[in-house]
Amino acid sequence: MNATELIEGWIARLEAQQARLTETGHDAPVVASQGRLLQTSGGLHLYEFIVPADVQLSVDLPVSVVPADEEDTTEGIVLRQVGSSLAIQLVDTLGYEVPAVTLVPDQAGLVSKSASRLKDMLAKPDLYHLGPTERLALLLQMQEVEAETFPSASSVFATVWSDDRSVRRQKLGSLAMEFIRANKRILLISPNHQECDEIVGILGRTMKAGGLNHKTWITRYELPIASQAGGIDLHELGFEAQMHQFYAKSQGDKASLKHKYDRFRELAPLLSQKEAKRKDLDEVRLLEWRLVTQVRDLQVKMADVQKMLKEFENLPLFQRLTMQAVGKNAESLRQYCLLYQGQTDQLNKELDVAKGRIQQLAPEAAVPKGNRAEFEELKEHITKLGGAKKVRELLAAEEHPNRQAFIQNRRVVAATPTRVASDPLFSRVRFDVLMVDEAPRIAAPLLLAAAGLIRERIIVSGDPREIAALEQWAMPQPASRVAQ
Repeated sequence: MNATELIEGWIARLEAQQARLTETGHDAPVVASQGRLLQTSGGLHLYEFIVPADVQLSVDLPVSVVPADEEDTTEGIVLRQVGSSLAIQLVDTLGYEVPAVTLVPDQAGLVSKSASRLKDMLAKPDLYHLGPTERLALLLQMQEVEAETFPSASSVFATVWSDDRSVRRQKLGSLAMEFIRANKRILLISPNHQECDEIVGILGRTMKAGGLNHKTWITRYELPIASQAGGIDLHELGFEAQMHQFYAKSQGDKASLKHKYDRFRELAPLLSQKEAKRKDLDEVRLLEWRLVTQVRDLQVKMADVQKMLKEFENLPLFQRLTMQAVGKNAESLRQYCLLYQGQTDQLNKELDVAKGRIQQLAPEAAVPKGNRAEFEELKEHITKLGGAKKVRELLAAEEHPNRQAFIQNRRVVAATPTRVASDPLFSRVRFDVLMVDEAPRIAAPLLLAAAGLIRERIIVSGDPREIAALEQWAMPQPASRVAQ
């Protein structure tokens, strides 16, 4: 079978399984008791519930949680079951202690989502990548011995087989480092959340030893079960925690920008008014200078006339006759003095008015110390952001967490295959490399669903002896195929 035929076969099997689950009433409600809150990360809450001993719920199974009072019903996902203890991730908090709840599982819905993803892969070939999937399809149809000797093209497909888990996981860590340095985006999947925590811890430790900041490159989709793995704090790598921290910082930056913009708007009219007053002050000072200059010129002229009056009687006759010929005699000189004095008095009155105006404008035009430098700094910052109009648009825009944009900025996304196949978020993101941890323990349709998101290369690791023992890759019967 090629990849398309294999996917069609699994679609038929999944649809038959969904119908069987619906007919048999498999998703019967379960009464759980002694619920308590284990941790909260961003908008997600991890609760522990005690269920009857005969209840077994699969990993990543979606459940509806109905409290005893049937109010505040919320949705959740089963992350792990150990004996009667059930760890469920909820989107709403139920308080620290929960006396009793009813869990309504949706196994049929989960199977339906996986089948829908496979259908999309066939119906929308332009949105999915079936090149590397073809190589995976060949492997999924092989037995243990064939799989061990399966030739892997280094550019498209590779296998990391070993009976030593630590050896193959260290190899995955080394390969991940190479891909990260090559600027590749990696989807890392493990069979369950505990295994996912372990491989994330190993990868984080490898990156840390290699000089890379693992907090920047890795995100652990869904809440981690363990608090630490390999000396790495897993809570810091949680997708929800990272996104919550990012948007909290974004909100803080937005608040800071609003404060700066409000201050800019406060200073702008103030400094504009001060600038207008300064121009008025400069004009009045220029007028004052002109009046003072005119007064000084009149004072010089008056001094010359007064000097001439004192010396007029002692001047030679010829010089006096010459002055009288042009209208300058003792009487006219006295009139000149009176004229100059009148003009000087008038100018002094205007000077008094100008000085009074200057005294009034000086404090009005004065800019408080530091305000101008602060305004120039704010103006430069707002200009860099695109101007006041752009800043207003940024402040007016609603801040909604964009999960797709955030997850696309991470180089390594670690998740379980069921979440990859059923979560709508993964249908919208694409990766360069798929790294599969403990592949023989993952069902074939889930591997195919993850492979459709990969552009370049698939790396499969695990113990090949588990292929036949676990039968997770058992091929669909030919009769169950979808009719052509």
